[in-house]
Amino acid sequence: MPHRLSLSTSLGDTAALVSDGALATELEARGCDLNDPLWSAKVLLEQPDLIRDVHRDYFAAGANIATTASYQATPQGFAARGIGGQESLDLVGLSVRLADEARREHLADHPDAGPLLVAGSVGPYGAYLADGSEYRGDYALSPAEFRTFHWPRIAALVQSGVDILACETLPSFAEAEALLALTAEAGVDSWFSFTLRDDAHISDGTPLADVARLLDGHPHVAAVGINCVPLHLVAPALAVLRQHTDKPLLAYPNSGETYHPDTKTWAAAGSDSPVDGVPRDLAGGAPAWREQGARIIGGCCRTTPADIAAVAAAI
Repeated sequence: MPHRLSLSTSLGDTAALVSDGALATELEARGCDLNDPLWSAKVLLEQPDLIRDVHRDYFAAGANIATTASYQATPQGFAARGIGGQESLDLVGLSVRLADEARREHLADHPDAGPLLVAGSVGPYGAYLADGSEYRGDYALSPAEFRTFHWPRIAALVQSGVDILACETLPSFAEAEALLALTAEAGVDSWFSFTLRDDAHISDGTPLADVARLLDGHPHVAAVGINCVPLHLVAPALAVLRQHTDKPLLAYPNSGETYHPDTKTWAAAGSDSPVDGVPRDLAGGAPAWREQGARIIGGCCRTTPADIAAVAAAI
């Protein structure tokens, strides 16, 4: 791995950074069956080269940030497959190496590209449960239990050289509190990104204002925002966050379709016509989100390199 890059410094040197889009969507398009509790982490076991290829395609599309395939890569999840503790952490490390290899390959062909960063995905406990809990936050763990769950993966990501810890798709205020302490201990720039119940509350019902106040003032938290949310919630949620923190904001919503976690299916928006100023796609919303203070903009589920290329052109 190269010398670890600082997200805070990178944000200071540019108007905005483009993050990547969906990993699982691209892996499925390449023939992977992700109907599995490990989700994209399953491909670390079966076809890791495909993960590197997806990262490389996102860099080619204009992304500045590759997010590792570690969202559901946890020792607990791998243990269900009979994979031991050290081997599971080696797989977390592999997710970092694959992103870094893609970065190196892109820089070899485009030496002036940059900054290019690797973000270590730290998915919530609800992602491990694989029952849609990351959209509800209806689980209760003690700080010690959250530490037992999250710390081994965080430590493996940091040891493997990630530039950023991406604490993402968080539905729970208590989990955010625990991760705030753990990421401070890790000593690496971090971002915190939440799922939403509505435009003013995260999924467990905590006001977004409280989330912003929790994270504001902590120097290792480089950005605060939302992800894996529908397009119509982005602008109002960013407005709430901006009222309560001066930190850089980030937004990487879904494609515009609606996810139903009970059936694990997606539904189209239902109309090709704009509704109440809601953007049709990522690129349509990105300039306004940038004006609201979003310094990192990308995509989450059902987005593609083509979507990220359009975002890069738009901002």
